Amino acid sequence: MARVIFTTRVDPSYDDLPEQRYHFPRTYLRQVEGALQDWVIYYEPRRSSADLSSRGGRQAYFATARVREIIPDPTLPDHFYALMDSYLDFARAVPFQEGNRYYESALRREDGGTSKGAFGRAVRTLPDTEYDAILQAAFATILSKDAAPAAARQEPVPGFAQEIEEIERPLIERVVTRPFREAAFARSVKAAYDDTCAFTGLKIINGGGRSEVQAAHVRPVASAGPDSLRNGIALCSTFHWMFDRGLISVADDHQLLLAQGHVPEAAMRLLNPDRVLLPTRRTDQAPHPMFLQWHRENVFKG
Repeated sequence: MARVIFTTRVDPSYDDLPEQRYHFPRTYLRQVEGALQDWVIYYEPRRSSADLSSRGGRQAYFATARVREIIPDPTLPDHFYALMDSYLDFARAVPFQEGNRYYESALRREDGGTSKGAFGRAVRTLPDTEYDAILQAAFATILSKDAAPAAARQEPVPGFAQEIEEIERPLIERVVTRPFREAAFARSVKAAYDDTCAFTGLKIINGGGRSEVQAAHVRPVASAGPDSLRNGIALCSTFHWMFDRGLISVADDHQLLLAQGHVPEAAMRLLNPDRVLLPTRRTDQAPHPMFLQWHRENVFKG
């Protein structure tokens, strides 16, 4: 097994849905097969679409996921799908270059410049050490709450290295635990909505300087919902409870939908005057229609 980079745009020309699938031509089949049952990192290039003049992409690594299965595209010859699971958005999008550091060493030419040829490959192999370095940069604020993993220490204490390696869990094992994923998901969703309830516009900061808003999964994890920003909405606790129980849902045009006879009048008065979901900082951070549809069909009582 080997870890790889999957490149996907904001408006992909392939049939990508990073939370579930990655679409690719036969050219990359061997590399993707090498990553089967292993972890990948998603990269967003400068171009936001296949249009050569398009811009707006972050040129950054933004999520990790695991390749569960590879299947042929039933409609397009010589194309395949990598079916994904365990998707997790990064708490911070990581630029491919920070200062003089390239997170992918293969992208750097010997003269210190960027290799456009290497960048031209949509699927690129990634050494484990570089995968861990990207994860460390992506989740630094969350990982700092715990002891840093042995691989990230610059100066290990002589005589204790062996003991530390036996005690410390590999970075990926820590990142995929449920508590860690919940913390990362909450951070991403709250930031996208500026710590504001998307149903009411309320922004409450407690005495400790922390936001009281919560991160709600549109499709719950218990129902195979991913820890994706596009599967999240920032909500006050009361409306989080109501959303989870199907008293409120969201249409594809982001109009709020109320279950008749289930939402108290007092709660209705708190909703945004136009009864439209507040926008996220970036349009591509908004809830994906697929997850909204699942909530309407499986949870909403309207």
